[in-house]
Amino acid sequence: MRIAIFGNLYQAEKSIQAKHLFNALSKYNAEILICEEFYRFLHTVMKIEPQYSKLITDNNFSADMALSLGGDGTFLKTAERVGNKHIPILGINTGRLGFLADVAENEIDEAVAELFNGDYRIEERSLLQLKADALPVKFWPFALNEAAILKRDSSSMITIRTYLNNVFLNTYQADGLIVSTPTGSTGYSLSVGGPILVPQAPNFVIAPVAPHSLNVRPLVFNDQDTIRMQIESRSNNFLVSLDGRSAMMGTNHELIICKAPFTTPIVKRNNHVFIDTLRDKLMWGADKRYNI
Repeated sequence: MRIAIFGNLYQAEKSIQAKHLFNALSKYNAEILICEEFYRFLHTVMKIEPQYSKLITDNNFSADMALSLGGDGTFLKTAERVGNKHIPILGINTGRLGFLADVAENEIDEAVAELFNGDYRIEERSLLQLKADALPVKFWPFALNEAAILKRDSSSMITIRTYLNNVFLNTYQADGLIVSTPTGSTGYSLSVGGPILVPQAPNFVIAPVAPHSLNVRPLVFNDQDTIRMQIESRSNNFLVSLDGRSAMMGTNHELIICKAPFTTPIVKRNNHVFIDTLRDKLMWGADKRYNI
């Protein structure tokens, strides 16, 4: 098996998890590829010298499996590096909640063994695609979690005239607007009052950020639909953010958001269930009266 490894570059105190992972992988006949930046971090900061076959210097690589060592942010960066190669990604959590990276340190040995035994399941996750004529050349226009249109350089709200399948939907006056996938429904969208979607739902969510209206609510729509937006701002610019990757754009540019033509396969342990994750990590349905 050929395994590509990507990791968090800012948590030297988490070195025990990295050592644990490489020790677990050393028991199997695997070809290990390591992201060059992560290798330098392991070598110079963590003082770890992992065995590897090749360093990954760009996005031109192939593998049977990708491992993300870090939190959900690291997982999203790994998904960007994997792109449309359809390489399954397993997330090993060294962060906080960990919805995408949900393998805990005490599960690493079991999870690695399951990989080599084929004892796991794959969940195909939808992505968003952003289309605009002024994005930076190297800006990856896809998002596994969400696309956010946000105000910039001003305390004033922005105005977002929005169309659903070319039918006028609403003019949002707000600090911004989030379009989220089911995967991202437990992230930024949730923090602004958006609903939680199960990962397999064929839907997306559009949710305003601090809207200047009492009757504007998040909307769930079919993932085959297309969102078109025209933005007005006193500063004549705004921020577009895809999974935390940001670009500034002028208000003379129209945005189109639709479903991407490919999916990201995510590896899940067979005993990891989404509803259990909600209950354990977001205290879903917790009620001390019934101890549940």
